[in-house]
Amino acid sequence: MASAQPALHAQIDQKAKSLEAKVIEWRRDIHQHPELGNREFRTAEKVANHLRQLGMEVKTGVAHTGVVGILKGGRLGPVVALRADMDGLPVTERVNVPFKSTVTTEYNGQQTGVMHACGHDTHVAMLMGVAEVLVSMKNELKGTVKFIFQPAEEGAPTGEQGGADLMVKEGVLEHPKVDAIFGLHINSQTEVGTIRYRSGATMAAVDWLSIDVKGKQTHGAAPWSGVDPIVTSAQIITGLQTIVSRSLDITNAPAVITIGAIHGGIRQNIIPEEVKMIGTIRTLDEDMHKQVHKRIQDVATNIAESAGAVADVKIETLYPVTYNNPQLTEEMVPSLEALAGKNNVVITPAQTGAEDFSFFQQKVPGFFFFLGGMPKGRRGHESAPHHTPDFYIDESGMVLGVRSLSRLAVDYMEKHASKKVQ
Repeated sequence: MASAQPALHAQIDQKAKSLEAKVIEWRRDIHQHPELGNREFRTAEKVANHLRQLGMEVKTGVAHTGVVGILKGGRLGPVVALRADMDGLPVTERVNVPFKSTVTTEYNGQQTGVMHACGHDTHVAMLMGVAEVLVSMKNELKGTVKFIFQPAEEGAPTGEQGGADLMVKEGVLEHPKVDAIFGLHINSQTEVGTIRYRSGATMAAVDWLSIDVKGKQTHGAAPWSGVDPIVTSAQIITGLQTIVSRSLDITNAPAVITIGAIHGGIRQNIIPEEVKMIGTIRTLDEDMHKQVHKRIQDVATNIAESAGAVADVKIETLYPVTYNNPQLTEEMVPSLEALAGKNNVVITPAQTGAEDFSFFQQKVPGFFFFLGGMPKGRRGHESAPHHTPDFYIDESGMVLGVRSLSRLAVDYMEKHASKKVQ
């Protein structure tokens, strides 16, 4: 592919390396002061102040706490967006680092710690670094870069909207109109120096599932005089697992149906009137997505009816499939291979985790990849997964993230500058 001049690549690498200590310092500060979705006030202020100091046009309050910075290059060309998510999670940190989070809050009625247990702190720090790198070569840039610092990737609080979906609705991909968007996610079980990617469906669509099973309350010693929603719910849960194993063509794409919580009853000898269960659905194919929804409805309601109970099924669609545009992926992977080494840029299996970067990709071509954050020499199963109290990131991998996003932006603009009319 046609790429930016080698001298510009060298400038990116030199500037990124010189900023490494600063990026790590930013990351540690954000890690020590995590904030939940739609409440990223301190983080947003830190980002906005940095972008303003770099001389950018800055907009705050986007989708509640989001920040958008616009860098206009010295030459005509396309508009490239780069995105980082800012929110932490309701997780109490156990990692013994000097910048350990001690923040606590109440979440869903429970006291909990708050932690960057998914690496969003590194994403923010790296994109702040990319902003400084690209500002240093502003006059040579053939186009415009839009820096999107997004709140609430992990989901907005109950009763609120947020995240990428709301940013899109508020026009973040317009004025100026974005031609392509890039994003990354650090990974605690991928070795530092390695980049993983996939063309097409990369991360799953995610839905929330709730099933209320209504029976007839009675004495536990005389179950025949009532309708037991607990036994019925157990049968429904077993039945749901046969949807993936017996109804879906899993040679096409994987799918997951998980019940994460079940609540019913108050005493040993009382069969309750109602049982409530909640769970999640993950799919990587749109036809399977629709099929799963129908089968869940059929399985739950029919099993309940066979027991004399009633099942009320509700499915809330959250994020669509994270879909890497195949043409854009093919075009940009050589930039990553030239940067990290071809052997260090590998194709990854589809992930059943979800990412709301998918909302951006529904509107414009997007490419989302995974950056190694596991210490060299360690095996994946030895490292704590994301969303856990022991989640840990090797900060030495962050400079490759700064270089990668900078290189993708510059190379895309270089290739498409002649096609863009401004």
